[in-house]
This record gives sequence, structure tokens and C-alpha cells, in this order.
Amino acid sequence: MTDNQSTSQDSSTNEKGAKLLAQREESPFVTKLTQGLGAVITLIVLSWAIEFWLKLGFEWFDEHACLVCLGLTLAIIFVRYPYDGGKTRLSLPWYDAALAILGAGSCFYLAYIYGDIELNPFGMRPTMFILGLILIPLTWEALRRTTGWSLTIVFSFFVAYSFVGHYVPGIMKGLEQEPVRLIAELGVTNVALLGLPMKIIVLTVVLFIWMGQLLLHTGASEWFTDVAAALMGRSRGGSAKIAVVASGLFGSISGSAVSNVASTGVITIPLMRQAGYDAKSAGAIEAVASTGGQIMPPIMGAAAFLMAELLELEYTEIILAALVPSALYYLAVFVQADLQAAKDGIAPLPEDRIPAFTRVMKEGWFFLLPYVVLIYTLFSLNLPPQESAFWAAISVAIVSLVFGYHGHRISLKQLWESVAGAGRSSADIVVIGAMAGIIIAILDRTGLGQALTLVLAAVGEDSLFLLLVLTALVSILLGMGMPTSAIYLLLATMIAPSLIKLGVHPIAAHMFVLYFGLMSMITPPVAIAAFAAASLSGAKPMETGAMAVRLGWIAYVIPFVFVLSPSLLWQGDIVNILLAAITAFMGVWIASCGVIGYMFGPLSAIARLIFFVAGILLLLPAEALPNGLAINGVGLVLGILVLSKDYITNKRNKISQTSASSSD
Repeated sequence: MTDNQSTSQDSSTNEKGAKLLAQREESPFVTKLTQGLGAVITLIVLSWAIEFWLKLGFEWFDEHACLVCLGLTLAIIFVRYPYDGGKTRLSLPWYDAALAILGAGSCFYLAYIYGDIELNPFGMRPTMFILGLILIPLTWEALRRTTGWSLTIVFSFFVAYSFVGHYVPGIMKGLEQEPVRLIAELGVTNVALLGLPMKIIVLTVVLFIWMGQLLLHTGASEWFTDVAAALMGRSRGGSAKIAVVASGLFGSISGSAVSNVASTGVITIPLMRQAGYDAKSAGAIEAVASTGGQIMPPIMGAAAFLMAELLELEYTEIILAALVPSALYYLAVFVQADLQAAKDGIAPLPEDRIPAFTRVMKEGWFFLLPYVVLIYTLFSLNLPPQESAFWAAISVAIVSLVFGYHGHRISLKQLWESVAGAGRSSADIVVIGAMAGIIIAILDRTGLGQALTLVLAAVGEDSLFLLLVLTALVSILLGMGMPTSAIYLLLATMIAPSLIKLGVHPIAAHMFVLYFGLMSMITPPVAIAAFAAASLSGAKPMETGAMAVRLGWIAYVIPFVFVLSPSLLWQGDIVNILLAAITAFMGVWIASCGVIGYMFGPLSAIARLIFFVAGILLLLPAEALPNGLAINGVGLVLGILVLSKDYITNKRNKISQTSASSSD
């Protein structure tokens, strides 16, 4: 391939990626206005992270920052998103301008009087009631415009229940609420609209969104791809392995599987297609690898920090818990990509497409700095997550200004775009945080949370497995179309507490809903990461989604395993932890051979089934099952037998083929 051809292809794929990320036609006025509002959100969050205002002598609450950011968020949504859900916004109707002003003005006024509310909530209740009457419907409408009807219906159900729940018969009957007080407290207080979800999103998650924006603007996705190419390009199926490594590394930071597909997929998908992977396989590998980045430490798309805050645990505990499951996920994807390449005879990358590792590291070593800064500030300096995220993001900006990748330093314009883009793109998740806070308050005030736990207990009394299956299905349905942090926050609010009350380990419960919420990204019918990859590969969306489910099979299995055996989450005795990890790694490798249908050579249907069964037997947690060690032992023996038979059979076939060739 000539340099001109390569440049032309890179330009074409980058245009596809840009369109995939944008997917919205706006007038210049709308774009500039929402970028300006978004920049203010990011700057407020940055100032709060370093306690800038406190150092100047202003004793403001965290709720002040949340209210101003919520007001700006409502303004962005009503300016940017049309009422009818269309993708075109060429002008700003008067009614949306009025809603934007009303939303921002109400939040700003509430911030102005918030101190009085804290001092005298009873005396301020009439004002709180009026503001609640404004902010709850505006939150509802903003949610509808950004996420669609499915989540809005869920929100509507909870709000309606808070008013009429005491009329519901049986176990689901709620406590009667006084309407004026209910509206006043749901729409204003720091245990509802301004509760923990809103604080976590505004004060922590937005910073990670900014860091992801900086990395996008500085070429980090290209560098991760180059590193993967240098490491994996010379092995069979090297193009797919590049996608797995690069998308996993970048996905941990980006916080969005779709933006990960759009940024790394424009490079990796054409590479896989050129190497010989069919369109649906290339798209599926990229989608699965990009989605998995959201469960990979140290950042996990900011979910790790959310989980640490909600569970009131040290950040290190969450990272340790996520290590083994994420490694199993990527092992399964990596092994399947390798075996598919062997099965289809896909060669390594041409030498001229493989960069020298030393040159790649020399040109982009500084992209490792945010990881180093983040880990150092969190573990050595014991800084809070938001301050650690601030310094990690600042380190990206500084080294990009000083060094730059391929000699291209980030410009001041790109720096501004990253600030504006972070606040603008965080609007969706901020309004979801407001919704989650209101739902938490309703669950607590009405007793619905306890009722849901009793219902789930009735289901799980006869079968924990059935309970987990139903929870998995609900998590996939609720997670459709939402970013990582939003998916996790919603499910951690609604479902995880009930699992914990039923005896599931707290970290296991939260990891379970996180995994299945994320699987909505690759699970049809609304597999948005798989569909985004299909648009780049040229494959049919549903076929790509089906292939992604097959490649990501481990993510549908491993959550059940770590609920039964928290040892995989680094909980318990070190001997059990190591035993569970070793057998799980062996099981994933052997089962993946059965999924692809290849080991040392092609496998028959019976052999594939035996491989898969042997792998699952090794995956099952020994400590959680009667005769668990014996079950693992059966899986190990069965695996060794089928591996040995496959090796001997294929060796004999090769000898026969060699003899036949010699005789010819």
C-alpha cells in the first residue's frame, strides 16, 4: 500500500469516526452556545476539585456546584435536543429557549437561597415546593430528550408511586406521603435531586470525561493502537489482537464504548478487514474489546470511583476486585481472536505496517503519565478521587502541550474544545444522576425499596440462579443506550441494594449489575457499540451484534461465578482466591476453544461441546458447590483428554500430509 493510499484510507476512516461521534446536525449558534455552557460546567468542576473557592474564603456547599452544573445541563439539553427527538437542530424555538432559561434560572436561584434552606427547611418549604414543581418536570423532560422513553417510563413509575403507592394492595403498598412536602423534598434536598449520585457525577465523573476528551484530542487512541501493533502485529491474527489491546487500554479511560469504537475502530477495523477477517467478525471484535475497557482497572470508565463511593470502600478494594474478572474477559476475547485467525488462515500484519516498539514508546511515552499520576495520587498521597482525576487530566494537557504525538502538540483551540466537550457531553449523565437521586429518595421514603427486596426474596427463596437471571435481564434492558457511569449508577441505585440484602456480597452485587448493564452495549436488539462497529465495518448490525454476543460469552457467565464465589473478586482466603483464579483461567481458555471450534486444528461438533463443558466445569467455583473440587477435577481431566486427543489427531494428520507430499 502506498503512502497516498494509506493517507486517503486513514482520512476516510477518521471521517467515519467523527460522524459516528457527532451524529447530530446543529446550527453554529447552538453548537457555540452549548459549548460555552459546557465549558462553564467543566471549569466549575475543576475549581471544586482543587478547592479553589474555599481557598479564596468562600464557604460554599458541594450542593452549590451541583445546582449550577444542573442548571447549565438543563440549558444545554433544551437548547441542543429537539422536542420530537430528531437529530437536526438548525434553529432554537422560543419554547425551548424558555425552558432552558427556566431550568438554569431555577437552579441558580436555588443555589442562591440554599444556605437559608439548610438553616430553616420548614420555613422555606413553600419556596422549596414551587422549585420542586419546576425542577422535577424539567428533569423528566430532559431525561426523555436525552435517553428516550424507556428510562423516562421507569422514572415516571417511581414518581407516580410516591403519590399513590399507599393505594397499592399487598406487599407493594407504600407509606402515604404529604404531597407538598414530598415535592419540596424530592426537588430540592441533598437526599433526593442533589443526593449522592449527583455529587459523584458532578464532582468526579465529569473530570474523567474531561481526561478522556483530552486523550481523544491528543492522539492517545492512535498511540495505543501503535503500541498494540508493535507488540502483536507479528503474531497470527495480529490485526485483531491489536484491536483487543488498544481498545482495552483506551476504553478504560474513555468511559464510553461507542466513543471507543469510533476512535480506535477507525484504525483497527480496516486493519482486520485487510488481514482477512469478515466484516461482522471485525466489527464484533472491536465492539467487544471496546466494551470491556469499561470493566478494566484502574479507571473502569469512572465506575470504580462510583462503586467505591456507593459502597463506602477504599478505591484499592474495588480495583483488586475487578482485576481477575476483567483479565478473564480479555483472555476469552484474545484467545478467540487468535483461534479464529488460525482457523481462517489469517496471517500476521505485513512488516511495513508494524512500527518499531522503541520508536512508538519514544514518541508517545507521555500517554502513560496520567495512569502514573492517578495511581500515585490515589495510593501514595491518598488524595480524594476528584483531586486525583484533576491532576491526571492536567498531566495529559501539560505533556501534550510540551511534547505532542508525532510532533503535533495540542493547540489552545483543541484544549478549549476538550474543556467545552467534557461539559457538553456530560449533560446526559448529569440528568441521569438527578433522576437516580430522586429514585433513591422515593425508595427510602415510601418503603418501596424494602418491598422490592421482599419480592426478590420470594423469587430467590426457591432459586438464587433464577433471581440472578431475572436481575441480569432487567440490567440489560435498563442499560440499553446509556454510557457506562450512567448504566452503573442506575442499576446500583435500583437493583444492587436488594441483592445485598438477600445475602449477595456487596462488591459481587455491584459488579454483577455493572457487567450486565454493560452487556447491553453488545446485546441485540439495542447493541449500540456493536451497531457503531458495524457502521465502520460495513456489516449488518444484527449479525455483528450476534457475533459480539458469541465473542463476549464470558461476560454473561463470569458474574454468576463471582456471585457464588467472591474469591474471584479478591475476597476471602488467599488459597481460595488463587485456586479460583487458576481454574477460571484454564476454564476460559478451554471453553473458548469450544466456542470457536478450533484448537490444534478444526473441531467436530461433539469435540466443541466437550471442550465447552470441560471449560465450564473448571469455571464453576469449588468453594460454593458441594464436591466443588471434584467438579473442577472432572473438568481438568476432561480438558486434558480432549486437548491430548486433538493434539495427537492433528499431529498424525500433518505427518500423513507430509508423507503424501513427499511421495508425490
